[in-house]
Amino acid sequence: MLNEDTIEQMLISVLQKNGWTYIPADKMPRQDSEVMVESMVKAALIRLNPEIAEEPSRADEVIYKLRSLILSAQPHNLIAQNETFKKLVFEENSFPFGKDGRMVPIRFFGTMTRENLALNEYVVTNQWCFPTREGGKRLDLVLLVNGFPFIIGELKTPFRDAITWLDGAKDIADYEKSIPQMFVTNVFNFASEGKCYRYGSVNMPIDMWGPWHTPDDKTEGTLISVQKSVVDMITPEKVMDIFQFFTMFATDKKYRKYKIICRYQQYEGANLIVERVKAGYPKKGLIWHFQGSGKSLLMVFAAYKLRMIPELKNPTVVIVDDRLDLETQITATFNASDIPNMAAARTKEELIKFFEGDMRKILITTIFRFGDVDKCLNESSNIILMVDEAHRTQEGDLGEKMRTALPNAFFFGLTGTPINRVDKNTFRTFGAEEDKSGYMSKYSFSDSIRDGATLPLNFEAVPVELHVDKEKINEEFDLMTKDLSEEDKAELSRRVNMKAIMYDRKRIKKVCEHIAKHYQEKIEPNGYKGQVVVYDRDCCLMYKEELDKLLGPDASTIVMDTNNDKADKYKAYRRDRDEESKLLDYYRDPKTPLKLVIVTAKLLTGFDAPILQVMYLDKPMKDHNLLQAICRTNRTYDSGKTFGLIVDYIGIFDNVANALNFDEEGMKKVITNIEEVKKKLPQLVNDCMDYFTGIDTGKDDWEVLLEAQERLPDDKAKDRFAAYFRVLARAWEALSPDPCLTEYRDDYKWLAKVYESVKPTDSRGALVWAAFGAKTMELVHQNIIVGEAEEPDEIITMDAELIDDFIAAQKDIKKTTMKVEINLVAMIQRHSKDPKYIELGEKLEKLRDQHKQGLIGSIEFLKMLLSLAREAARAERTVVPEEEIDRGKAALTELFNGVRNEKTPIIVERIVNDIDGIVKIVRFDGWQNTTEGQKEVKKALRSIIWIKYKLKNQEVFDQAYSYIEQYY
Repeated sequence: MLNEDTIEQMLISVLQKNGWTYIPADKMPRQDSEVMVESMVKAALIRLNPEIAEEPSRADEVIYKLRSLILSAQPHNLIAQNETFKKLVFEENSFPFGKDGRMVPIRFFGTMTRENLALNEYVVTNQWCFPTREGGKRLDLVLLVNGFPFIIGELKTPFRDAITWLDGAKDIADYEKSIPQMFVTNVFNFASEGKCYRYGSVNMPIDMWGPWHTPDDKTEGTLISVQKSVVDMITPEKVMDIFQFFTMFATDKKYRKYKIICRYQQYEGANLIVERVKAGYPKKGLIWHFQGSGKSLLMVFAAYKLRMIPELKNPTVVIVDDRLDLETQITATFNASDIPNMAAARTKEELIKFFEGDMRKILITTIFRFGDVDKCLNESSNIILMVDEAHRTQEGDLGEKMRTALPNAFFFGLTGTPINRVDKNTFRTFGAEEDKSGYMSKYSFSDSIRDGATLPLNFEAVPVELHVDKEKINEEFDLMTKDLSEEDKAELSRRVNMKAIMYDRKRIKKVCEHIAKHYQEKIEPNGYKGQVVVYDRDCCLMYKEELDKLLGPDASTIVMDTNNDKADKYKAYRRDRDEESKLLDYYRDPKTPLKLVIVTAKLLTGFDAPILQVMYLDKPMKDHNLLQAICRTNRTYDSGKTFGLIVDYIGIFDNVANALNFDEEGMKKVITNIEEVKKKLPQLVNDCMDYFTGIDTGKDDWEVLLEAQERLPDDKAKDRFAAYFRVLARAWEALSPDPCLTEYRDDYKWLAKVYESVKPTDSRGALVWAAFGAKTMELVHQNIIVGEAEEPDEIITMDAELIDDFIAAQKDIKKTTMKVEINLVAMIQRHSKDPKYIELGEKLEKLRDQHKQGLIGSIEFLKMLLSLAREAARAERTVVPEEEIDRGKAALTELFNGVRNEKTPIIVERIVNDIDGIVKIVRFDGWQNTTEGQKEVKKALRSIIWIKYKLKNQEVFDQAYSYIEQYY
């Protein structure tokens, strides 16, 4: 059978061919409690350092320092210790081993050249135990360089569909908490179930783990694809390269450290730039990596490596962009990454001074600073320019001016949108003839979506009357002017233009009403935010005015360029860079009331706000400007955000298709039109319902649910059904609450009930069985009670000793077993966060596995199920005991006694009883975790406190609600 051990042995074989020496864990010269293999570390220190070779005991001094660093690791300081290790290796590596105790740098590893890399010892081992053999953690694969564990891999079986690489990644995340010492010297970790390969750095959220593909093969899903990823990525040369140049430590805005590791397209793009500079030819190249796939970090990695390679002799690296906001963003990325020797040229004079002074640093500037430069500033060939959004830098002759100023420099163009073949300037300036496709590296929209770097884009149609229908306008105009002379018609045509249509107040009011309704119903309940893109600055003011009436003034703001505002029309929105930056951080915070930003030109490029899901687009746009704008919505955010959404009031979808058609036809398929989703919905429902042909789904009882489960007899069938239902659930999320769903709602609710009833009760198989969207969950919570038994007490309270008599009275053991099992699953899921029920879920899964493997018979299985059911029933009776409610009443009594005074002569006992009575009516198990539950309880509470007793005090309301949430 294909299992973890098979994959483990296959990968060991692959890694041996890649240059790693295999040593079984029990043959490694180490104690189980040791992280480093100290004999290997000592041998490497002696091998690489003459000063230590002449006095080998000096290695012990270094090892003592390393040991202290490793042993002091705790979960909360793991990233800091990981960074300290890298600094110790490459920066703070001086020891007093020179003549007369002089400080000299020592080498831990051979790096960069093939000869140096060959001086390292590369080892792979398996089933590594730490910190003890019995009761310690057992790691599937550990790869070591010179005795330091650099890589940890966890493998899962491909035999069961519900188990995925995600389960292995979760194991590693748990190890980082329980044995952080094993990760102090870590470069990266990987996980696989024999179908997909994913890797990530220390403490990286699992949803950010990425695949590793080669430029020629980006397929996955088979053992061969996993093998190809490992063969390409885990070579001694690449691991050392990633360690030295492609892992970095950054600081977020809350001053927390995090570790960055390159994605495969960043590694490829940055190294292609480095290799081209090392070779000296060709002196240019064009990189197309789609919006949101990490171009800024690609430039960080490339700049850092270019600066650190000795043979390039300290080059000048220049990052050029074409927007002030991009300049700010890129500077922030570099600064957060702690890259040394940074400089900025904020004026033309600073730019001239920088180049004429031959400064050897990393410079960040904008293309426009070259605008007034008409002479050579520096003839050095050791200057490398990386020009961001290269397709837009040809305004006027700015590209030529850069060439004039720096005639011998390297010019690399990076773009996030495909470049139209007719844009000869961009290809002439950056495209090298040696690159047959025109690009030296390409990472398309479909690549980024497949890898999970970005999300698909959905387009939603709006009511026809809100569209700006140009053909209709022309028809109406011709009809209206049929009696005018051509001269008069031409004059009128000049006046009746697009601006007149976009300024129409009646239309703006209708559009804003649609935006407000759409946002409140479809976007806000899921916790996301939006962007409203309008025709010009005056429209910004008009839309803000209408939206304020509908949503309140705190829900939206305008972000615009207020230059040349002679009449002070836009004064309220004049902000300096710091103010604007703080405002955008405020917008990114899910807890703030600011939900929508209204823009016309700003924030359409370079603006990164993953919480942004929807763009309400009411401005004519085309080509790369359009693509860059709509891609603000497709950043990954959380497991619930599965797409970016464009609500199109201008009829722009064809323009998007044309813009995407610049380079590859296939990209159009990535953009999903909501109308297409609607067309597919019947088939998606049928795919799920096909499993249950002949079942009367209109009957909502036990018999029907048992019959449905009979159609999913094993894990394979359940997992296939789950996969189909996940596709349907995503489509449902995208369309909800569209009226087209009405005819399928009953089927969908029934399918959701079946899905819940067969879902594993533990955390395994989290990829296939990931929670479906918020709207679906709400629908399930509101309308579905899974597994409510007709006579639960009769089954659950039965003594296990009487089981044989019970069985004898039943014609169908299997049917009885399924009844008990479904009821038990329902109880466990109702209390899924309670540790007692988590433990019960684990026991149930273990029991299921034993029964499936034939280790226990059907009668014994039912006995054990009944025993578990009794345990669950006992636990459920203690979940919300009456004394909890009493404590809630006591807390409310204390609260209202505190606010009672002459002005509010309330009778405390009466108000508390009123609240207790109405809350008990509207609450249900788990109400705190559903939007509908929270809404109903708040509504009930408001009816008592605000309306009946006239206590309009928000603080009192909030405190009362928090007690109810806690005790009810």
